[in-house]
Amino acid sequence: YRALAERGQIELSSTPHSHPMAPLLIDFQAAREARPAASLPSSPAYPGGADRVRAHIQAAIESHRSHFGRAPVGFWPAEGGLSEPVLRLMAEAGARWVASGEGVLRHSLQAAGVDLSHKAAWAYRPYRLPGIDTCCFFRDDHLSDLIGFEYKSWWASDAVRHFMHGLETIQRETAGGEAVVTVILDGENAWEYYPYNGYYFLSELYKTLSSHPDIRTTTFAEYLELKANGVGTLPRLVAGTWVYGDFSTWMGDAAKNRAWDLLCAAKQAYDQALRAGRLTQAARTEAECLLKSCESSDWFWWFGDYNPAESVQAFDQLYRAKLKQLYGLLKLPSPVALEVPISGGGGAAEAGGVMRRGQG
Repeated sequence: YRALAERGQIELSSTPHSHPMAPLLIDFQAAREARPAASLPSSPAYPGGADRVRAHIQAAIESHRSHFGRAPVGFWPAEGGLSEPVLRLMAEAGARWVASGEGVLRHSLQAAGVDLSHKAAWAYRPYRLPGIDTCCFFRDDHLSDLIGFEYKSWWASDAVRHFMHGLETIQRETAGGEAVVTVILDGENAWEYYPYNGYYFLSELYKTLSSHPDIRTTTFAEYLELKANGVGTLPRLVAGTWVYGDFSTWMGDAAKNRAWDLLCAAKQAYDQALRAGRLTQAARTEAECLLKSCESSDWFWWFGDYNPAESVQAFDQLYRAKLKQLYGLLKLPSPVALEVPISGGGGAAEAGGVMRRGQG
């Protein structure tokens, strides 16, 4: 990957270190920007959330630099989870671009009173918010979900023809004007469902794209270098993710909210232990690493009755075990609440529960 990036064939993005749902770490109320009636955890907020997001961003930058010889130019926040405070923190860290889901853009434009009846008029350009230099690209849900969920059962040549027809339709609908079509996948998950891990589909797609007279593949950073004047202005950003444009996959369900409350209690214990100076430097480093892991968004993804029971129960046990381990490092007894399962699962989610479509 480093060699591919150094010769300009790919651009490598980064994600905050342990995949936290950054907008919720900063403010639980972010869940109500897209869903005003969303149920929230009993805890009013995650303690010190903004500083925790900064820590995840900085750790990601350091990791990226150590592996690839340079800091990342752009970020894909975990699950495309974006809010104005998160965008400001990423701008503060030097990100030139971030990416999120089409639902976030749709909700943001609706809040600004923009007519969304003609998608070609608003969907196919990046945006900036006033006073923030970092540029936001937004996923095209339809084309991205075709690759993520539908084309796995198609012949590769048919799938590629269908995809190219979609791109050419966008070109016609934008009256021949320039359109930036952003295709973002849950990168590691789609290909296991394709014959030969997507080899035939991807080979045919890349060959067809590279020879098309009217389509140019590019990276986000290259686009901003070449087309700095092609960026629109977004009056405000409504917090959300690439899944339905909201946070319902991570907060709002009773089990998810309980998991957040358990994490909040553990973070309060962590903060108290640091203030009391009870930990050696080695123990503090280990506790910090474990806390990052407990802050991952993926725990909350799995809790709920729509995912397979076996997977949910495994993640439930592991999550509670990690929280218990954190209390042990802090030299504190773990709460009795951590002995009680959070969620049982029982659904049969699409693609094994590891992916969600962008639109509900």
